Amino acid sequence: MALTSQDVSRIAHLARLDLQAAESSEMLTQLNGFFKIVEQMSAVDTRGVEPLYTPLSAVQEVALRLREDVVTEGNQRELNQRSAPAVEDGLFLVPKVIE
Repeated sequence: MALTSQDVSRIAHLARLDLQAAESSEMLTQLNGFFKIVEQMSAVDTRGVEPLYTPLSAVQEVALRLREDVVTEGNQRELNQRSAPAVEDGLFLVPKVIE
């Protein structure tokens, strides 16, 4: 997918960039180079390749620092509702805003 100079002008307008002609042509070259790299990467068959959670895991064993999935807080509804102006049956009461 190659961009044209009109595409670069539109992108610059959307990004609120004021590009001079030389800057616009340089940007066109850079963007087309970027898209060329993306097309090359898209052409690679990655079926069967597991995703990496960190680049280091490709070269060495990395231990994940995960915490235990346990509840650390109890039910604190009453404590949290102490500062509420109005509570009924454990629910916050709010004024009616729709007529």
